Amino acid sequence: MFNNFFLKEVLEHSFNIPVQVTYANGKTEQYGDGEPQAKITFHRDISMKELVHNASLTLGEAYMDKEIEIEGSIQDLITSAYESAGSFLNNKKLKHFLPKQSHTETKSKSDVQSHYDIGNDFYRLWLDETMTYSCAYFKRPQDTLEEAQINKVHHIINKLDPKPGKTLLDIGCGWGTLMLTACKEYDLNVVGITLSQEQYDFVNRRIKEEGLEERATVILEDYRELKHAPFDYITSVGMFEHVGKENLGEYFKKISEYLKPDGIALIHGITRQQGGAVNAWINKYIFPGGYVPGLTENIEHILDAGMQVTDLETLRRHYQKTLEMWDQNFRRVLPEVQKTHDERFIRMWDLYLQACAASFESGNIDVIQYLITKGPSGNNLPMTREYMYQA
Repeated sequence: MFNNFFLKEVLEHSFNIPVQVTYANGKTEQYGDGEPQAKITFHRDISMKELVHNASLTLGEAYMDKEIEIEGSIQDLITSAYESAGSFLNNKKLKHFLPKQSHTETKSKSDVQSHYDIGNDFYRLWLDETMTYSCAYFKRPQDTLEEAQINKVHHIINKLDPKPGKTLLDIGCGWGTLMLTACKEYDLNVVGITLSQEQYDFVNRRIKEEGLEERATVILEDYRELKHAPFDYITSVGMFEHVGKENLGEYFKKISEYLKPDGIALIHGITRQQGGAVNAWINKYIFPGGYVPGLTENIEHILDAGMQVTDLETLRRHYQKTLEMWDQNFRRVLPEVQKTHDERFIRMWDLYLQACAASFESGNIDVIQYLITKGPSGNNLPMTREYMYQA
């Protein structure tokens, strides 16, 4: 009885849409007026101790284990919770401070491989043909996911105002689309670096198949260990979220170290305008060691590394739409996913995609592109932003 009372107190103030909740004792309550937009059923009591310890981890695991069922859009439900001031997602009393995370080179490699080495075949099922696993860029509402990912790659490279024959380093190169586009379409000599064996093998195969061995190289190594002459340009997409709070300063110092004196970098990653944050459920099941840095936190590290910010662009709504399309694709290929993964994994992955879409939709997190210069801000770039959109 006490557990239900506490859970009721938590949920009663957690949503700004009408929600129907059925508790483990069979009693049903509705919070908010009108037809319920979502229905939640608890098959077991969730204790006060569990919620206070960590609400997101407790509820996420309960959903994975079918101890919670949700009828309706998970994304809409979580967006509503983020937008409600009294929600468990915004209640400081229910926020748990995680122990310090390890981001040694060995641990970073383990963290990356736990996520990206699930297997290329799995990601190929629901990503687009470019195998791009980061925020797309929708120039037009009708853009397909593949078109939007290609748009993103060009948008990033165009911001560098690249000159043929120069060099580019892609830190955290993924499956190689950005680095190989820079090589083939912008005539740049490129190096990609990754900790994922699956990605390394995939990019190496693409380089050989496309006859780019003399102008493109992929390296399986920690970014902190790279030995190479400085580069004219650096890109890094979706990388700094994985280096850890304690290593952010070193990450940006390495970018400065790897840039030529007049070099330019475009760093693209998930950022929280309200300040840095971690999520226990995401860290345990999706991105071990993940930390979303704050906007001012990143800028301070950029300046401390001897670089300057030339341009900032927020793409929050683009990532929301990207995640929504990934989830649609994932749901479409469920019969294939079920051949290799159990129901708990499937519920976990669906929850991950929808919860992240909700986090972007509500403004809890953002994705920002930082255009950074090694020398005085923007001296080697055009004086207006028009050049970014001409190609």
